[in-house]
Amino acid sequence: MDLAITFGLILALFALLGSGIWIGLALLGVGWLGMELFTARAAGDAMAVTIWGASSSWTLTALPMFLWMGEVLFRTRLSSDMFKGLSPWLEKLPGRLLHVNVIGCTIFAAVSGSSAATCATIGKITLPELKKRGYPEDITIGTLAGAGTLGLLIPPSIIMIVYGVAAEVSIAKLFIAGVLPGILLASLFMGWIVVWALLHPGAIPEATEKTSVGQKLFASRHLIPVLLLIGLILGSIYTGVATATEAAALGVVGSLVLAATQGSLSWATFRDSLLGATRLYCMIALILAGSAFLTLSMGYMGLPRHLAEWIGSLGLGQFGLLFGLMIFFIILGCFLDGISMVVLTIAVIQPTVVAAGIDLIWFGVFLVVVVEMAQITPPVGFNLFVIQGMTGKQLPWIARTAMIPFALMMVASGLLYVFPAIITWLPQRMAG
Repeated sequence: MDLAITFGLILALFALLGSGIWIGLALLGVGWLGMELFTARAAGDAMAVTIWGASSSWTLTALPMFLWMGEVLFRTRLSSDMFKGLSPWLEKLPGRLLHVNVIGCTIFAAVSGSSAATCATIGKITLPELKKRGYPEDITIGTLAGAGTLGLLIPPSIIMIVYGVAAEVSIAKLFIAGVLPGILLASLFMGWIVVWALLHPGAIPEATEKTSVGQKLFASRHLIPVLLLIGLILGSIYTGVATATEAAALGVVGSLVLAATQGSLSWATFRDSLLGATRLYCMIALILAGSAFLTLSMGYMGLPRHLAEWIGSLGLGQFGLLFGLMIFFIILGCFLDGISMVVLTIAVIQPTVVAAGIDLIWFGVFLVVVVEMAQITPPVGFNLFVIQGMTGKQLPWIARTAMIPFALMMVASGLLYVFPAIITWLPQRMAG
């Protein structure tokens, strides 16, 4: 019976999504359908109370603040300054300026919180510059597609806030837990570039100009503002001085100061950044509200508990469970964006994960890495759409260039399983 109900609700969800209804409203509709048909509780009253409870959480305040910070920085010269500051240091490294894609995305991810924003902002600068210098287009786009996903993993990550609220775990610890895995993944991407460059020596253009150490140091001045902003946000969280929400407020103030010092802050950019963050947060908030009601509906029907019992009866170990969930999320990522995937599934799978003895902080970071893969899998790979908009290339071709980064993310997932301390070491040493 439970299986039939679950299958029916899944069909209803896909029918609503296929009709073009917003994801948040589709989740609300399926939740209402489940409540009305399979429970005795009044759906209207439950919906009102649940949506208010899900929307009024103080923890969620960090989400619009980080979104606003990212929108402000999106409208500054930050990405072009990073290119100027990084490029002189990379002329002797195999792959040369291809590494700017990875390092630039890593740095910008630490102040944006969004995969799409990271990919778009860095890509706007690096793609034309690398094309002008004669770098192969496929490897250029492939490295950007992969590195752009770091916006989800490196704090402050929007999706980590969503997961932290849904799973009721510390967002500050999630942020700090994402630092080392983010560095690991960036290192794997850079290692791939080095290997590719050594195998294709003729494909990488010669360095256009030689710079002394003094010139390199002088060019590095462009990196100082963004590094100070990263230090302000992460340092305040790690030392226990600020919560994630307070750090978000500091980040907004810091981004406005940075924009003002660069001469990028005007009334128009202030208004556009605020409206952009508001629109994006409204979309996320609607999805969260729909997910909260659907979660309540499924709870009343007993579906999460029965699913957990069924998975428990299969006798899967931690590895089998995590591998199965990885495949499930990769398939789901072909049809849904990352935030929708997390809010739609976490209530269902959380009891099973806890029962298997998996730490929720560790699982949150592992889940984000898997969701990163979904950002570069067609047909609904957000980063692929972003790159398509910038390059005009066909989606299948862009997806092929991202195959190696996808494989490297799978390698990273395996390393995180074998060495869980990569995730847990920093949170265990947090102050406060």
